[in-house]
Amino acid sequence: MDNNTLNIRYEVVAKDFSRAGEASSALKKVLRKLNISPDIIRKVSIPMYEAEINMVIHANGGYIDVDITPETIHVVLTDNGPGIADLELAMQEGYSTATDNVRELGFGAGMGLPNIKKYSDDMKITTQLGKGTTVEIFVNIPA
Repeated sequence: MDNNTLNIRYEVVAKDFSRAGEASSALKKVLRKLNISPDIIRKVSIPMYEAEINMVIHANGGYIDVDITPETIHVVLTDNGPGIADLELAMQEGYSTATDNVRELGFGAGMGLPNIKKYSDDMKITTQLGKGTTVEIFVNIPA
């Protein structure tokens, strides 16, 4: 780590809907304190929230690591869940494997991965069945 990089780690607990979204809210506060523009904060917090909720719903929890430099915000969400069986299908708006119970809570509309792609500058998903998924979100900070 160099002196211009801020590293933050958050833990996400599986199936804990009472705490779902806490990490993305906490990061918003950090970014505000760093005087990051509201547009950039939005570009980071929407995809991070979507990915965090996916970890709560579908995975066995995991960790979110955030690296903030003067140029970029890089968010890495790593879980030990079941993996994504069909990533191309999962990227389609409205596709969801959420249970009825999850949908009754207001989640599982099938917009998570499409919104991550839509709001971030770049994203990368690495998934392996039975091993888990890593979602990387990249947001550039204009000079």
